[in-house]
Amino acid sequence: MKRRLALLLALSLPLFAADSPNLQTITRIRQEGFRNSKVMEYAQTLTDTIGARLTGSPGMRRANEWTRDELTKMGLSNARLEPYTFGRGWVAESASVRMLAPGAQQLYALPMAWSPATDGPVRGKVTKVKLATKEDLEKNKGKFAGAILMVADPPEAKLQEKGALSRYDEEELEELGTYKVPSERDNARSSEFRKRRELRKELAKFAMEEKVAAIVQPGNGDGGVFRVQSSGTWRDDEPVGVPTVGIAPEHYSRLARLIDAKTDVELEIDIRTRFLEEDKNAWNTLADLPGSDKKGEVVMLGAHLDSWHTSTGATDNAAGVVAMMEAMRILKSLGVTPKRTIRIALWSGEEQGLLGARGYVEQHFARRAEPKDPEQAKLPASQRTEKGELTVKPEHAKVAAYFNMDNGTGRIRGIYAQENAAVVPLFTAWLEPLRDLGATTVTMRNTMSTDHIPFDEVGIPGFQFIQDDVEYSARTHHTNWDTYERLQREDLMQAAVVIATFVWQAANREEMIPRKPMVK
Repeated sequence: MKRRLALLLALSLPLFAADSPNLQTITRIRQEGFRNSKVMEYAQTLTDTIGARLTGSPGMRRANEWTRDELTKMGLSNARLEPYTFGRGWVAESASVRMLAPGAQQLYALPMAWSPATDGPVRGKVTKVKLATKEDLEKNKGKFAGAILMVADPPEAKLQEKGALSRYDEEELEELGTYKVPSERDNARSSEFRKRRELRKELAKFAMEEKVAAIVQPGNGDGGVFRVQSSGTWRDDEPVGVPTVGIAPEHYSRLARLIDAKTDVELEIDIRTRFLEEDKNAWNTLADLPGSDKKGEVVMLGAHLDSWHTSTGATDNAAGVVAMMEAMRILKSLGVTPKRTIRIALWSGEEQGLLGARGYVEQHFARRAEPKDPEQAKLPASQRTEKGELTVKPEHAKVAAYFNMDNGTGRIRGIYAQENAAVVPLFTAWLEPLRDLGATTVTMRNTMSTDHIPFDEVGIPGFQFIQDDVEYSARTHHTNWDTYERLQREDLMQAAVVIATFVWQAANREEMIPRKPMVK
């Protein structure tokens, strides 16, 4: 470990001299961030008052408007909402699932996103059937009119081998700093996603044509924690399916065991949801801290504002939103104008495939042509392996970098360089005055599946910070437990200070952030 640190420091010394962090400014950032923090105030409004923020829902629109107004109150310029085409909105009003036989029990359940409503309470015997392939669907035609179906096997219950709390130790950070050659498994995961997506559409079509009354699915989790995402769709060109609920896995497993034991199970399901068809747009929130002599150039920071409907979206991703808002508040409070304009972006549609960030990049920076392969063209842009020809717009050359936070409430431990070797010594130098806060690691690894990717894919330097997991994977990610109580105040304060430092350094260095070779 000592040899590696010495090597990194040696590599960074020449660049450190040229891009030496402004320690006086960093001191002021730390003082403001640790003594006058607003992160928990922002977080309480976003989670407790506004609540769930599914893209296309009234909650999401309230979040857009509140963040715009709050950024205006900070004194930022041109706080605004920018639209992109999304699709139908949806809101869940209530859901009740009761077992009536062989005994009465209220089941823990939530509607799957974009599920249609039931026409009042639906009662019926539950049928457990395997519908895992197109062949399964074909051979079961004409059998399930008016039925309530269980179409998935119950999940395996596993004991937690360690506590839910998870933070990187020095050895784990050392391993994370070692580059991993891309694996063929990456292609396999993409292929598996495509198969699941296609089966979901086929199942929705089958259920509608067969007039199935309702479908029950297992939520993913254990011990009272469960994840419920989508069964229907916001897209006009795909079937919405039939009323569908996700049930806590322990309750779902009980139903499955009873049916396997030849015991009749009867449920009552009452789902109240609404589709919103009036406005097919979704919105991103943006605001600027204008620059001085390089104000035509922009450094961006951002996080996704949308959440799932299962809870109030605290760690995914109110945490990232409030850290970015606080970073902007800190920088504004300094009363010093950066060389480049600093722009915050709070995205919608991330959970549906990075749609907000991708829409913004396409509108302002670069756009890829549709794939020539019709099968590829059917896929979301985030899942396509065939990349269409890239058309670059004038604003593309003016973006220095984009910095993102979207891995829960944990403190920042470093940053992914996204295979850009030229930024490693630069970022290493910027982390040096933050080492006492636990931010130490620059890794050449890529990290995927969040809003820096649309920037990276068109050749703009886009980066995601490394964060302690805390409870993200085990307890809060997309679950009914993703609430204000799971947020870690000190971690979010630290994250805001680290982000503000990185953004300030990027906005004030003489040169733009080095770019990787453009992949066209």
